[in-house]
Order: sequence, then C-alpha cells, then structure tokens
Amino acid sequence: MYFTDRGIEELEQRRGDEEVTLAWVADRLQEFVDLNPEFETPVERLATWLARLDDPDD
Repeated sequence: MYFTDRGIEELEQRRGDEEVTLAWVADRLQEFVDLNPEFETPVERLATWLARLDDPDD
C-alpha cells in the first residue's frame, strides 16, 4: 500500500456518500495549490489525467 492510499481511503470513508460537481473538485484543487504551491505540478498532472480519461488520443 502506498502512503497516498491512506488519504484516498479516508476521503472515500468521510465523503464517499456525497455528490459533488467537478467544478467543486476543481475549486478545492485550486484552493489546495494556493495553500501548498509546492504541489502545483502533481495537482496539475492529476487534473490533466482526469480531464483526458476518455480521450482516445491521449
């Protein structure tokens, strides 16, 4: 198990029954990067990966 798995599991346990929009998630990611600029690149990579999941060219 990777260290990040614990955070993902906590997210699922605490908020797994909630429904949120992608706009809400994008706002939270922007807020996180504003507070933690050293994570700008990994957050950008995650957001790009999520945005392109269904794109057959990527």
